[in-house]
Amino acid sequence: MRNNLSQLISLSKIEEKLYRPADAYELSRVTRMEHVKTTIVETPQEGIAAVAARIAKLINRREANGQKTVLSLASGRSMRDLFVELVRLHKEEGLSFKNVVVFGSYEFYPLSDTTSGSMAQIQSQLLEHVDILPENVHTFPGDLPKEDVFAFCEEYEKAIVEAGGIDVQVLGIGQCGNIAMNEPGTQPNSSTRLVIMDGNSRVDVKSLFGNVAQVPTCAITLGVETILQAKEVILLAFGQHKASIVQQAIEEVANAACPASYLQLHKNASFILDLEAANKLTRINHPWKVTNCEWTDQLVRRAVVWLCEQTKKPILKLTNKDYNDFGLSELITKFESAYKCNIKVFNDLQHTITGWPGGKPNADDTNRPERAKPFPKDIVIFSPHPDDDVISMGGTFQRLINQGHNVHVAYETSGCIAVCDEEVVRFMDFMKGYKLMHLPEDQVIEKKYDEYMNFFHNEKVGDNDTREILNLKALIRRGEATAACRYMGLPTDHIHFLNLPFYETGTIKKGPLSQADVDIVKALLEEVKPQEIFAAGDLADPHGTHRVCLDAVLAALDELKHTAAWDEWLKDCRIWMYRGAWMEWELDLIEMAVPMSPEELRSKRNAILRHASQMESAPFLGDDERLFWQRAEDRNHDTAKMYSDLGLAEYEAIEAFVQYHIL
Repeated sequence: MRNNLSQLISLSKIEEKLYRPADAYELSRVTRMEHVKTTIVETPQEGIAAVAARIAKLINRREANGQKTVLSLASGRSMRDLFVELVRLHKEEGLSFKNVVVFGSYEFYPLSDTTSGSMAQIQSQLLEHVDILPENVHTFPGDLPKEDVFAFCEEYEKAIVEAGGIDVQVLGIGQCGNIAMNEPGTQPNSSTRLVIMDGNSRVDVKSLFGNVAQVPTCAITLGVETILQAKEVILLAFGQHKASIVQQAIEEVANAACPASYLQLHKNASFILDLEAANKLTRINHPWKVTNCEWTDQLVRRAVVWLCEQTKKPILKLTNKDYNDFGLSELITKFESAYKCNIKVFNDLQHTITGWPGGKPNADDTNRPERAKPFPKDIVIFSPHPDDDVISMGGTFQRLINQGHNVHVAYETSGCIAVCDEEVVRFMDFMKGYKLMHLPEDQVIEKKYDEYMNFFHNEKVGDNDTREILNLKALIRRGEATAACRYMGLPTDHIHFLNLPFYETGTIKKGPLSQADVDIVKALLEEVKPQEIFAAGDLADPHGTHRVCLDAVLAALDELKHTAAWDEWLKDCRIWMYRGAWMEWELDLIEMAVPMSPEELRSKRNAILRHASQMESAPFLGDDERLFWQRAEDRNHDTAKMYSDLGLAEYEAIEAFVQYHIL
């Protein structure tokens, strides 16, 4: 099984010279908008391996000189992968931690359950697996009396000095630009202290505690000044969801609104990014500002769309002067005139729009995103959770059914952990009422009701649901998904609940993708033999469920391409990726745009509303106050507006897709 194939997806062709310059001169050109040393790698694994090797080299060198190595470590997703690599170096290459001193960078406060703390993550993922001496591990007690916190912070600073100062400070970056728990507004001279956590920071760590409400409101953290006193600072950032804040930290002037930007003030600080996290940097996103470009069709489209945004003009009104004024004279040279460039991009975008997402029968498909034949098509829509299908592509889903295609929908996970306890109680109340009407003597439902109510009453923070309760929650999600599909007109025998094993841990933390998961997906594909596949291609979070589900689909396709399935149906199968409720594909990436009328948008909303457990009471709504149907509609409206602002047809709403080509 080839796992993590989603990491090989390159939606934009990025010239190697932009992230791996050939010489110092080219490096100085492409990085001139950046205020801190930045290394861009193709994959997170490459960056992790390089940082772990740097740390290992330092540990070995200092040990040879009879010196200790002082590390300050944070926790989090990027850190977890780094710890895995350090453990590997210890077990396979003999890296010793006997002369290593570790200081935790922060700890949540107050911390009633120490297993959810930052240091607990560092212990379980790294320290328990290496030969570090217990007396060399320093952290902030999460249960320290508040009146003792100030004095403890002073002693913590002294302990760092007595250890010889921090040799390497390793950090991640939060969604609001925090480093450790130094929130926006923090000054560069801040010391180790107790802080109130920003709402975004609490959302960032909610997976450790179950939900945001259970995340502690405060944290004890190293101050910015303490961090900047380290001999070396390394910040790791991977994934598209980090791109915007990384760009601010690296390219904007150091400021309190983005504490990570203070690393610009350190002489030996560096950012280690993968291509996705670097996506918003000027050299990657707008390379024409810093160097000569290889003008692919996609980059031309991106540049022209950007120019429209700068000038507030539609495509066909752009002039030679506009191109020259905004540094795009190369395009005038390439196309000979603004007019020819405008026409090229306008037509490219126009050809992405189709009301026939499954292909229009008996029509010229030369400039259409999807083929006319075969018609009708066998189609599989993969939905990571039992609502992503209608939230992300409900309008397209309905079109495919209405236009006569043989549509199947496959819900990859049960979604059981995203149902609150109150929903179980509501359904049990219904069952009690039904029992009284038809089975008054039956005691099974009564006993189960009492059993569940007792469990909920005595449930403590951090407790996991029983398997039976999880199954009930899965049944609720299953019923809602079936109701939504029935509303769309999909036959119930075309609804598939895959219940992939990686998800069924009963906790927020999921298991790794396994061959068993891939085999389940493979079996469905071999049964349907689709000519068209839709899958969630939300690449923003490299560790999220959507991405794991995408990897399951891609791994299944990868294995099938080496079988008879390739010639039988797979080589002629188109795979389209949609995004989630929050974000749409960038205009330069969109390859199929499916417009919706007001009536179709209303129908999509009604399908989403069938998922009643995911309305106001859903556990994982995030910090966005809008409900899922509102987020989806706003996104679809915004996409339509992007097209109309460029001078193309004006629609009520649009859903967009990007094609995946089997690697």
